[in-house]
Amino acid sequence: MQTVKMVITGPFNSGKTSFIGSVSEIPVVRTERKITDETRNVKNQTTVAMDFGRITIDKDLALYLFGTPGQKRFDFMWEILSEGMLGFVVLIDSSRPETFREARRILDTFRSYSNTPFVIAANKQDDEDAWPADDLKIALGLDSNVRVLPCVATSKESVKNILLELLYVILETAPEEPAPARKR
Repeated sequence: MQTVKMVITGPFNSGKTSFIGSVSEIPVVRTERKITDETRNVKNQTTVAMDFGRITIDKDLALYLFGTPGQKRFDFMWEILSEGMLGFVVLIDSSRPETFREARRILDTFRSYSNTPFVIAANKQDDEDAWPADDLKIALGLDSNVRVLPCVATSKESVKNILLELLYVILETAPEEPAPARKR
């Protein structure tokens, strides 16, 4: 069976853990820790190293999904997790424009690690405040050929569509195999 490593990255609280959890056929390996605010109140949890899940596409292909931490203080993990990836998804909370600049920084950082295919997933499209994918593309200053796709990270079908789209982008950009030499 062939395995494909995909990285799911994006700003803090953009939905990366939910994205992986909605499709993984194995229990997601999570490295979450409670975080506190300045008054020491426990608020939520955040990924501190990575999330890991797996989905089998067919008998010959499985995707290994590695989710990155979103907080800047854990960004040293990004380069480690990017090693060997064949593609990546930048997940953006499309209802929080204050995170768009950070999302662009993350995209640029991952593109500096490797010239691998990627897609942008405009998460939380079920939120009435969500920016449409086309508007998000403009806000991020992306080229017209970059795929910005609507997403709801808690929806298995939505996540599968994003992953399949990334697989298509990977296949489109893969160098063609040279034709076998003819025997004489």
